[in-house]
Amino acid sequence: MSGTAKFSAERSSLPGVLVIRPRVFEDARGFFLETWNRRDFAALGIEADFVQDNHSRSRRGTLRGLHFQRRRPQAKLIRVLLGRVFDVAVDLRRGSPTEGEWFGLTLDADERAMLYIPAGLAHGFLTLSEEAELAYKCSAYHDPGDEGGLLWCDPQLGIDWPLEPGSRPLLSDRDRNLPALEELAFRFEPEES
Repeated sequence: MSGTAKFSAERSSLPGVLVIRPRVFEDARGFFLETWNRRDFAALGIEADFVQDNHSRSRRGTLRGLHFQRRRPQAKLIRVLLGRVFDVAVDLRRGSPTEGEWFGLTLDADERAMLYIPAGLAHGFLTLSEEAELAYKCSAYHDPGDEGGLLWCDPQLGIDWPLEPGSRPLLSDRDRNLPALEELAFRFEPEES
C-alpha cells in the first residue's frame, strides 16, 4: 500500500470478490481507520451504492447462510468488529467462469481486513471465536419475500468449513432446510453491458 493510499485490494478466486485492507493509523492512544470512502473504493473498481448497514452478533459455532436475494441482489462489504469468522461467498452468476464455486477466508477484528462481495453471490459465515460481531453494508434493501439460500453443507459445493472435530454448527431452522445447488434452479443472469 502506498504512503497515501487508504485501502489496498487483493483479488480472490471469484471475479469481483475482493479482500480490502484499510490503512490503519496506530499509536499509544489506539487506532483510526476509514471503513468506507466512495471515491477511494471507486478507484478500486467498487461502484456499489450502499443503502443499508447491518450489524450481527453470533456465538461460537453459529453458521449463518448461505443467503442471497433473487430480484434485488445485494453487493456487500463485510468487516468483523469483534472476534473471528470464516466468511464465504458462492458464485451464482449464470455463465460465470466460476459459477458454483466458493471462496472463503478468515476475517478477524484484529487484522481489520474487509471482504467485498458483488451482487450475484450467496454469502455466509461461521463464528470461530466465543462471540463475533459483523458489520456489513448492502447495496439493496433487505426484502424478506426476496430471500434465497443454499445449504451450507452441500457436497457439490464442498465448502471446507473450519468446524471443530465432531461438531455441527448452530443453524436457524431456515438455514438447516435450504436447498443444495443441484436443487436450486435459480441463477443470477449476467448484467447487460
